Amino acid sequence: MQTRPFGPTGRSVSVIGQGTWLLDDEARPEALAALRAGLDAGMTHVDTAEMYGEAEPLVAEAIAGRRDEVFLVSKVLPQNASRAGTIAACERSLKRLGTDRLDSYLLHWRGPVPLEETFAAFETLREQGKIVSWGVSNFDEDDLAEAVAVAGEGRIACNQVLYHPAERAIEHAVLPFCETHGIALVAYSPFGHGEFPEAGSPARRALEEVAAETGASPRQVVLAFLARHPSVFPIPKASRVAHARDNAASGDLVLGPAQIARLDAAFPLGRKPRHLPMI
Repeated sequence: MQTRPFGPTGRSVSVIGQGTWLLDDEARPEALAALRAGLDAGMTHVDTAEMYGEAEPLVAEAIAGRRDEVFLVSKVLPQNASRAGTIAACERSLKRLGTDRLDSYLLHWRGPVPLEETFAAFETLREQGKIVSWGVSNFDEDDLAEAVAVAGEGRIACNQVLYHPAERAIEHAVLPFCETHGIALVAYSPFGHGEFPEAGSPARRALEEVAAETGASPRQVVLAFLARHPSVFPIPKASRVAHARDNAASGDLVLGPAQIARLDAAFPLGRKPRHLPMI
């Protein structure tokens, strides 16, 4: 599994991580086995959130006895993101996760609380050793510009956004902003949410052709296509061991320029939308 620098944190983090949104809807033994298999295969970046129901306790069980291997991330809901609310939410997440610290803690999306207040809470948590770094999620370039103005350069670890081959809106401005300011970009739902190309479609054929050339699976090709950008960290969810291992195998897959160009044509960038897509 390749690793790369995670924004300004100084940490080298697995290129492919593990998302846990809706994982609590799956059969618990299989979901737990999938998370553990992902860790065994090198996907040590594990992302969760207070919003994700029972995902945090599930993660706690998966990482028990191996916490130091994991780059652990959780998120605070915007309605809890006041100064006192953020600290309380973080402490609840720490308890559910069975740990004394998070490697990064994110504002899940922009809400009514001023960024100054949330970021002050993040800094307090960092000074207390309860988080190592902090970042944001679902921030468009205007939000990012304001966040950097408030926090200063080199403070925001990452921006977690929707990014898959059929939804490349972040490539217009969000990804370039993150690259310019040294912010890691974490790609959630990298296969789309029920939007993986159907069998027989031109996009699926392009994936299958590149997969055949590289000895990979179509899903591995998708993850490698997203991770072609050196600041991008896809975090697919897997509820089965085989799926987790398949995801992890993409961490060493590097596509050639001609293959990237073929996929770029199969999944057109499209126009910049008025609002940042999110789910």
